Amino acid sequence: MASKQISVGVGIPMIIAGVILAFILAPIQADLKDTVEFVGSLIGILGVLIFIAGFFSRKITSIAS
Repeated sequence: MASKQISVGVGIPMIIAGVILAFILAPIQADLKDTVEFVGSLIGILGVLIFIAGFFSRKITSIAS
């Protein structure tokens, strides 16, 4: 359950923040456009990776209790 919470709670906001940076804020910045696009794309890609990894992670049970 916690892995899906991480996917939804961390992955999706990172994807949204990356889209906002890359597509909305980058055209506004004339001199830093390439840097803002790169950072936005990087945040979005990391968000997608965290989103996908959250579905593949599983809860590990402890043997010694």
